[in-house]
Amino acid sequence: MNRGDFQRLSDERLSEAQLLLTAGKWSGAYYLAGYAVECALKACILALIEREGTVFKDKKFSEKCWTHKFADLLFLAGLKDEFEAWVKTDSTIRTYRNAVEEWNEASRYEFVTQEQAEEFIRAIEHPNYGVLPWIRKRW
Repeated sequence: MNRGDFQRLSDERLSEAQLLLTAGKWSGAYYLAGYAVECALKACILALIEREGTVFKDKKFSEKCWTHKFADLLFLAGLKDEFEAWVKTDSTIRTYRNAVEEWNEASRYEFVTQEQAEEFIRAIEHPNYGVLPWIRKRW
């Protein structure tokens, strides 16, 4: 997969999550929305590699990218410090970051409420405070 593939996959997963939310499928919406963020960060990692050849600095770099953890992917994309500086600018951003950090791939085995799914997707897509618009500016 290339950077464009991850960008399109991120958009697709968010679109699918929104459809599931509309259909009242809260758990599926929550689960897929998390993958939208993961794919966006993997696009950022590939952008970093294109710019800097990062993969050659650490021979295990590619192996480290096989994760679903938001904080780890943010670090691997070289965006951790910039993201944390942005988070410090507003309490809503902090709340949204926390919601995104709590997501993990094991959520596929969990049931979430409508409120949880809606809040999570809001944390991802809010135009001013959402994690995904911030990431998209860097992918």
